[in-house]
Amino acid sequence: MPANQGNANAWHVQVIDADDAAGNVVKNALPRAAVSWSGGKDSCLAFHRMRAVFNVQVLVTMLTEDGTRTRSHGLRPEIIARQAALLDLELFTARASWQTYEAEFKRTLRQLVERGISHVVFGDIFLDASKAWADRVCRECGLEAVEPLWGLPTDDLFTNFIRIGGEAVIVATRAALLDASWLNQTLDPSMLPAFRALGVDACGERGEYHTLVVGFPSVRSRLPICERGRLLHNGYWLLDLELCPNDST
Repeated sequence: MPANQGNANAWHVQVIDADDAAGNVVKNALPRAAVSWSGGKDSCLAFHRMRAVFNVQVLVTMLTEDGTRTRSHGLRPEIIARQAALLDLELFTARASWQTYEAEFKRTLRQLVERGISHVVFGDIFLDASKAWADRVCRECGLEAVEPLWGLPTDDLFTNFIRIGGEAVIVATRAALLDASWLNQTLDPSMLPAFRALGVDACGERGEYHTLVVGFPSVRSRLPICERGRLLHNGYWLLDLELCPNDST
């Protein structure tokens, strides 16, 4: 187990003011990190919690084999690229099938090591297998996995994301639990009772739903997205989004 991973809150006590007057000096003195980035609320919240602890430089997103969609949330890669640009961060992507995912992810991690990155931030919350995988692949590539959300109540994370100014829309739902009417709905605390009644985790940690962050305090402008359609694929309702064609940001 990597250092500091035994205590889910071990990193939190190191937080400093990211907007300190000597912010650039402080930032350059911090360990360099990347974020495993889905474009959704959990990876965004994990980034937010660690941005004063690490010098976050890179987002890492895995794509489908043909490069037309993100592997985890089915988003167009140009949407993730715009998020990275709005965050002023570099984006690393790699194409993979589920069978080649680990090998391609590790190849990308080794590129991060060459760039002086020492840590990778993940948004896992309570799935032991996911955390164990992140720990192992990072360790095998000479990196340390950081899990700032690990073990925290998902209801609290959901409401905290909104309370600090996060805005996210639902882009995928497991059809057996949440129908297509949930797509493109903005996360709101009023959803939580319905989630509980349907047996859906507040953060969708078991894959019940996925989100796209469209607004956040550390992002200089809102993500300009337009809906193109909805489809049912492999038991999931998916929202097809694109960057608004008339956007000039």
